[in-house]
Amino acid sequence: MKVLMLNGSPHKQGCTHTALSIVAAELEKQGIESEIIWLGNSPVRGCIGCGGCKAAGKCVFDDDILNSVGEKVKLADGYIFGAPVHYASPNGVTVAILDRLFCAYGKYMQFKPAASVVSARRAGTTASYDVLNKYAGINNMLAVPSTYWNMVHGNSPEEVYKDEEGVAVMRAIGSNMAWLLKLLNSAKGTDLEKPVIIPKVKTNFIR
Repeated sequence: MKVLMLNGSPHKQGCTHTALSIVAAELEKQGIESEIIWLGNSPVRGCIGCGGCKAAGKCVFDDDILNSVGEKVKLADGYIFGAPVHYASPNGVTVAILDRLFCAYGKYMQFKPAASVVSARRAGTTASYDVLNKYAGINNMLAVPSTYWNMVHGNSPEEVYKDEEGVAVMRAIGSNMAWLLKLLNSAKGTDLEKPVIIPKVKTNFIR
């Protein structure tokens, strides 16, 4: 079993990476493989709502990291989306990637566990956490619980490790993710493997 983690920070080894690394260490202790993918600091397109991915099976824009991440998404059993706080919101690269990822590859993530992790020097964490959680919430994914909201505070990796409560929260995410993955794995081949699928209904406000 494998957990795919996305590090949306422009700093490859910064605070967001540190938080995800703490989760990864706990997963490893419990026999779960993980991979942290850095989304980088190169330009990333936003979703333009063209719907082309429905026919192509991937995002029609193939000049950034999105589709290579999508191929890894197909093979993962669980996901963690990590982002720094920029102006009380997840940074733009993370939002742009997740908009397109869930549009083009969301079907591969359904009914799998997911967690969001945010990092900030001081504030904006709860607002950013709320934004990231909505991706999983609209896609039939299982929210991984923890002992507090999934955030760390600090302006450097060293400061993150001093946030003892944040570190404990990250460890709990790893532990609970491992537990959920093992539960889901034990249900394979049984009637509990997948829920009864309720078809999606769209109701427009303007008719």
